[in-house]
Amino acid sequence: MNTIHVDVVSAEESIYSGEARFVALPGESGELGIYPRHTPLITRIKAGSVRIETADGGEEFVFVAGGILEVQPDCVTVLSDTAIRGKDLDEEKANAAKQEAEEALRNAKSEIDMTRAQNELVMLAAQLSALRRYRKK
Repeated sequence: MNTIHVDVVSAEESIYSGEARFVALPGESGELGIYPRHTPLITRIKAGSVRIETADGGEEFVFVAGGILEVQPDCVTVLSDTAIRGKDLDEEKANAAKQEAEEALRNAKSEIDMTRAQNELVMLAAQLSALRRYRKK
């Protein structure tokens, strides 16, 4: 069976490391699907779910808040400042943070404050979407 080694790494720790049949993740220009022996590639990724079809047929989900993807024919590396295993996502905490970001957006006094709040809202919306996808599996 053909597999590819996958590493998902956050600033704090290695989130996932193992063999996979397939990896799907949110590229800047759309969803990317990576199979073994993929053409080498380096690109930025958006906030969202990394779906890993493991070698044994299972699935792993990891939320990433954007980052960099490197693909080699036998290895996929996802680097993100923030990465959270699907099973560790907390909907209540994400919803509370979303409400805080919405409040910050309403109270923004400068363009910089508004941009920060909008970026936070985009990341939190992607996190909540990842959580819903994880729960569906």
